[in-house]
Amino acid sequence: MPFSLASIDVLLIPGRGNSNEFHWMSAWAAAIPNSSRVLQAEWDAPQPGDWIGRLDAAIRTTPRRCVLVGHSLAVATIVKWADAAPSAAIAKVAGALLVSPTNVEDPDPSFDTVRPFAPMPMNRLPFPTMVLASRDDPRVSFARAGECARAWGAELVDVGELGHIGNLQRLGIWPEGLLHLGRLFDRIG
Repeated sequence: MPFSLASIDVLLIPGRGNSNEFHWMSAWAAAIPNSSRVLQAEWDAPQPGDWIGRLDAAIRTTPRRCVLVGHSLAVATIVKWADAAPSAAIAKVAGALLVSPTNVEDPDPSFDTVRPFAPMPMNRLPFPTMVLASRDDPRVSFARAGECARAWGAELVDVGELGHIGNLQRLGIWPEGLLHLGRLFDRIG
């Protein structure tokens, strides 16, 4: 049977602070009927074990294969999960769209809250992956996003100057992002 959006679940994994009503991820949650948001117990003081554990539980309890859509710190969560997950859990993931991968290794004090997620695994991911990065993202340089994409075996997509592609940008449904999600689905199919 050919791949279709109707045959897969979409797990939306927000970054630190969650995604408010202006965030594209909230718009996608309303627009994609077979999507669900992975919720964290602690949005503002994230702990890797807790975040990875909740992601793992969401993947394992999803009834079908899934596509992971992560933003910001959720990218580190996904990559760390994939680095340690057993093959049975990995097999449930059809692909991943990783948006604005926060540089958890940045020594600037403004990164102290996310530094527990360091080091960022730099191993090839075992599923088709796209990294969407902005040229003026204050949480990761475009060059660092490119290094990560190459290490993960992912396609790097330059989305121009969209900051951190988060709450502040008020992107709404973000049609360009949906187009890239569709391109990822084509790679899976």
